[in-house]
Amino acid sequence: METFMGHTQTASYLTGPKFGGSGAPTFLPSISTMQSSYKAYDAYPAPSPLRRSLTTLPWRPSTYYQTAQVNPSMAVTKSLPEPLGYTNQLSELDSIKVPPVFVAARSALYTRYTPNDWSHSNNSNYMASDRVRSSAERLRMDTARLCLETADKTVRTQTDVGKRLGERIGDIQLWKTEVNHETDNMITEIATLVEKKRILEKALQETENPLHIGQECLYNRERRQQIDLVHDQVERELIKEVDIIKRCQEKMRQTVERANMQLSLNRAAQHELEKDSGDKILALNLDGTCHTLKNTSRGINFHDGIQRIDNTLSVPETWAKFSNDNIQRSQSERAASKQMRNEIESVLNQCSNEMWSQWNGVNVGFNQRVQETNETRNKLQTHLSRVLQETFDMEKNIELLKKAIQDKEAPMQVAQTRLTTRTHRPNVELCRDPVQHRLVEEVAEITGTVENLQAKLRQAENALQHLLRTKSTLEQDLSVKNNSLFIDREKCLGMRKTFPMRSSY
Repeated sequence: METFMGHTQTASYLTGPKFGGSGAPTFLPSISTMQSSYKAYDAYPAPSPLRRSLTTLPWRPSTYYQTAQVNPSMAVTKSLPEPLGYTNQLSELDSIKVPPVFVAARSALYTRYTPNDWSHSNNSNYMASDRVRSSAERLRMDTARLCLETADKTVRTQTDVGKRLGERIGDIQLWKTEVNHETDNMITEIATLVEKKRILEKALQETENPLHIGQECLYNRERRQQIDLVHDQVERELIKEVDIIKRCQEKMRQTVERANMQLSLNRAAQHELEKDSGDKILALNLDGTCHTLKNTSRGINFHDGIQRIDNTLSVPETWAKFSNDNIQRSQSERAASKQMRNEIESVLNQCSNEMWSQWNGVNVGFNQRVQETNETRNKLQTHLSRVLQETFDMEKNIELLKKAIQDKEAPMQVAQTRLTTRTHRPNVELCRDPVQHRLVEEVAEITGTVENLQAKLRQAENALQHLLRTKSTLEQDLSVKNNSLFIDREKCLGMRKTFPMRSSY
């Protein structure tokens, strides 16, 4: 069977003449037989143009079964009320109402159409057929072109989307690399700052040892006795040392607090970077999945209305600015952290130098004080030995005086006995002769000598008492000096032989 483009195989002019109810051939379809020519499945809506169906053939448009529905405006057996033209009117029969009959019977009664009407009808059908075919052909060509254009546009759009997804993946990868690099730098900086803070805290803990030693030295020097309990240079240096250590401790504590605050800021910046990196990793995975999707991929599906949902929170500029702000914040925090590390080192070195210098100054003061006390003790020992010698000599002198006084007792007894004996002379023999005068003088001389010796004895005894008191004072002062030397040299300098913390960090 020959096929004509733009015509269906059910057209009457392709299949030959059809016979109507009277058996006469005709090229026009019978109205009474058109309903029987419909197929059963035409009552159902045709499939969507986006689907394929076994009942839809590529050469038979589906719109034929969608629009080929005839709604006759008059009954099949009803005749036309009037002829098509004024030339074929029968005036004699116009008032006669012809009963409705079949076409063959009606044609037998009178002629309804003229040859011109017949030709005009055929020409109208030809022209309508050509017009419909031309319109259908243009529609097919437009449809084919539209299909090609839409297919090409869809491919180009999908390719462009894939390209943009690739560029987006590259941008995300670039910023993720920058964020990860900055995160690594921040982690390293946090570890370095934590180590510096640990050293500072250890140094702060170590300052308790010199502080304890300085306070212990002050407490020990409070045990000095009497005149040695002086507010000397050593004590002033010890008080200054304690003040310096406490001031350094306070400075270290403040630095540790600032370091903790800086660590908090660093960890906050690290958290933001890690959160940003995690979001970019997730976005990178999602965009990578989208980039690998094809028309033949599994898991693709329709999501009606998804294009109307806009849950975006940023644009490319604000998106890049967000990561850039996080990186700049991390860089600024790292710069502040580096400055904090330098400040920690400066505080450590400054405090260590101050405490070390004051420690040495106190030790120098102790050594000078010990030397002075030692010299004073040696002088006291020399004076004490002299006093002891003088006391010994004075005691000998007292013994000598006592012996001299005792030695005057016998001559005094002799002289007084002679005078007493001479008082027994009788009468005129009681003469005041030179002997009497001399005996009286002798008793007076011995009495005066004894009085002089007793006066010297009293002076010697007083001098001896002074010597003994001086000896006691010297011995007590010597004991005080020995106690001071023991405190300064043994207890204090014994604890201060080595500096109890590192001189540098």
